[in-house]
Amino acid sequence: MQPAPSDERTSMSVLQYLVFVKWLLYSCLIGIVVGGVAISFHYGIDWATQLRGAHPNAIFFLPLGGVAIVLFYRACHMEKDRGTNLVLVAVREAEPLKLRTTPLIYFSTILTHLVGGSAGREGAALQLGGSLAAWLGRQIRLDAKDSRVMVMCGMAAAFSALFGTPLTAAIFAMEVVSVGVMYYAAMVPCVLSSLIAFQFARVCGLHATVGYSIPDAAVLSPLTMVQAAGLGVLCALVSILFCEVIHTAPKLYAKAAPNPLVRAALGGILVLGLTLLVGSQDYNGAGDFVIRRLLAGETIPQAFLLKILFTAVTLGAGFRGGEIVPVLFTGCAFGTLAGPILGLPHAFSGAMGMAAVFCGATNCPITSILLSYELFGGESLPLYALCCVVSYLLSGYYGLYSEQKIVYSKYRPEWIDQKAQ
Repeated sequence: MQPAPSDERTSMSVLQYLVFVKWLLYSCLIGIVVGGVAISFHYGIDWATQLRGAHPNAIFFLPLGGVAIVLFYRACHMEKDRGTNLVLVAVREAEPLKLRTTPLIYFSTILTHLVGGSAGREGAALQLGGSLAAWLGRQIRLDAKDSRVMVMCGMAAAFSALFGTPLTAAIFAMEVVSVGVMYYAAMVPCVLSSLIAFQFARVCGLHATVGYSIPDAAVLSPLTMVQAAGLGVLCALVSILFCEVIHTAPKLYAKAAPNPLVRAALGGILVLGLTLLVGSQDYNGAGDFVIRRLLAGETIPQAFLLKILFTAVTLGAGFRGGEIVPVLFTGCAFGTLAGPILGLPHAFSGAMGMAAVFCGATNCPITSILLSYELFGGESLPLYALCCVVSYLLSGYYGLYSEQKIVYSKYRPEWIDQKAQ
């Protein structure tokens, strides 16, 4: 006897609510556990940055710091760790993530900031949150499909707790893996875990205020649309440059110094030499204080090129950390240089440059628009969106993460299924 249609609908409704309750519980767990670790990570990097600020000569330990990181990974049998790329594969193909990734990226990123390597922390947070969430999923005995959602929740929670942008974090975790395909089944879990981690961070004293003040936002008009699109074209080129240099650096290191220990020491010496040559530590660490200076009215013409160089030399040598804040730094520095030439207000063009270069480098347009909203407010959001989507289209198939899949073409509604360049 076949069940009545009404019985089937009732069963489906009950199942949907059970799934919701399940992910409500799991999201709370991820938000609290991963959020707590990410909060301590935030304070650890702040401590390292402040200590280096109080003792600028710490940069002379750059070669030693690089060697220590390589030895740390070697001792844990993780010499071939692929960083954030492995997290993307874990979501797309359910490849297992090792728990040891969490302490490795945690301490090595703090050490990178302590000695003055040029790196961010949000990219490292994706590895930290993803690996910790994957371990929690194994303890709960989730199947492969639910484990993928769990990893995305961990990515979202860690990013949110560190950066203070919960909507950006939730969508980025779903959008960055496969361009053209979003994992909508993870929408509720990612948003919940991201919001919980964000609230936890606030309770712990972080993100009392979020974002940057942009006093001179342009008004939407035909002229500003043309100007924003023009800046998007230029930001696409900068994002391609950033990705190309970041991907080329490790190849050059491998040719010049096949031994990873020698490579790390050489990288430390090069970053140290660049720092002494520049005469300041503006390009060491993440550089958020320089971003604030730029948005406050300063213009440093060479800043975007120097940040790309410092970051590539640091990460290519084997130091650990994220690429996201260096991308934002690069975009801001370029925007404050190019935007006024196009007739855009200084701080506003810096803000648009941050979002647009991030968009071109990560191939995440929805995330970039949300990032604009959470960092700079809703005023002139259509112009941010226009600048971002132009950068997204014209950046082609370049990307920060070589394991990112371009599932659908940017130019035609067709399936191409290729990896980012």
